[in-house]
Amino acid sequence: MKKLILPLVVVVALVAVLFSGYNGLVRDEEAVNGKWSTVETQLQRRSDLIPNLVATVKGYAAQETAIYTALADARAKLAGAGNIAETEEAQADMNDAISRLLVIVENYPELKSNTNFLALQDELAGTENRIATARTDYNEAVQTYNTKIKSLPTALYAGLLGFSPKDYFEADENGNPNVEF
Repeated sequence: MKKLILPLVVVVALVAVLFSGYNGLVRDEEAVNGKWSTVETQLQRRSDLIPNLVATVKGYAAQETAIYTALADARAKLAGAGNIAETEEAQADMNDAISRLLVIVENYPELKSNTNFLALQDELAGTENRIATARTDYNEAVQTYNTKIKSLPTALYAGLLGFSPKDYFEADENGNPNVEF
């Protein structure tokens, strides 16, 4: 009987470690998914603000229709993004369009004094900050998750249980649009 107790204790301990590790992986993977959802929410908020900004600017610079088309196209591309790579590409297009919009603002000084434009611009700046925070939180969750699935003893069974590394959200080459007045 004594000979069975030690192996039984070892098996029970291994099963407990496996269950605990599995539950930790599930928790961390859900944290990554939740953080990505927050990024998407903030990107959607940004996308929703653009039409209002465009409508305000459009009233003052109607001849600049190309920028409005670019903004609308970038917004549609962002709304249709299905993965991180497509989202990053859509964000690059959105950043380009916003940069061109800011050039219009510089060329039409009367826009700078328009209260609605300034309020929307402040809102857009706040949204950019929220997006940056959400991206940072997402990348931190990815780092925690990826570290766990690559560390022992979890690395021994993470792949067998269907857990694989997550991609980081990487900034595009152009960065966010520069606002220069």
